[in-house]
This record gives sequence, C-alpha cells and structure tokens, in this order.
Amino acid sequence: MFEPTEIQRLIEAGIPGATVIVIDDAGDKEHFAAEVMSATFDGISMVRQHQAVYRCLGERMGREIHALALKTYTPTQWAARAR
Repeated sequence: MFEPTEIQRLIEAGIPGATVIVIDDAGDKEHFAAEVMSATFDGISMVRQHQAVYRCLGERMGREIHALALKTYTPTQWAARAR
C-alpha cells in the first residue's frame, strides 16, 4: 500500500520544480489521481509528459500503485485551469 504523499515526493524528486497534487482516488491506497504541472512539459506531447511522470514512479506502477489517473499541464495550461 502506498501513500499519496510518497507519490508526490517521488514525482517532485524526478521533475524538480513541478507542482504535484496526488489523492487516493478510491480510498484503498492503490488507486490514485495526480495532477502535475511543470515547465519541462512545454513543447512536448502529452504522451511524453505522462512517460516522464511514470519514469519517476518506476516499478512501483503496477505493483504498489495499481492505477494512476494522470493529468499533466504546462504552466500556461495550469493557469488557465485555475480560472
């Protein structure tokens, strides 16, 4: 079982400067939802953005973390989302 704060820590360590919000989506410590904003996402596809996040989590995906509903944003997209 995994804690949302640990997922947040791993993503922030792997993508310095990222803003990361993680929740335990199902209350079971196995299914999570995350929103990640990073300037490093500028100019790269959503697929590559998601791959960058999954690299931070490594082999934990599919083991301790059974599912991660992921949304990634550039700073411009993040600012528009907050309105």
